Amino acid sequence: MTQYARGPVRVVLRMEIVPGREAEFEAVWLEIGRIIARQPANRGQVLARDEEQERPVYHVFTDWADEAGFRAFELSPEHVEHRRRLAPLRTGGTMTVTRIVHDLTGRYT
Repeated sequence: MTQYARGPVRVVLRMEIVPGREAEFEAVWLEIGRIIARQPANRGQVLARDEEQERPVYHVFTDWADEAGFRAFELSPEHVEHRRRLAPLRTGGTMTVTRIVHDLTGRYT
């Protein structure tokens, strides 16, 4: 097994969506996101719609306790099924795994 550095990671996904299927994508993502939130290593996630693109683009920011926990889930049969469900709604995308160096919480007023 590959050794991963310790510490939290943030996975950043960019998802390009079939035009006209944004509402369906959001509903499926929310259903899947609730399942992912129950994973022991998952620390939360955010779905954001890109307002600067002509075509529908979303970004997912998901935090994990460590990269090993994320990779174990990413390769699980359960998550393969999640990706299968999202595939017809997507036209492309990218994924980046980042190491969280500093995490500053803003002040809510």
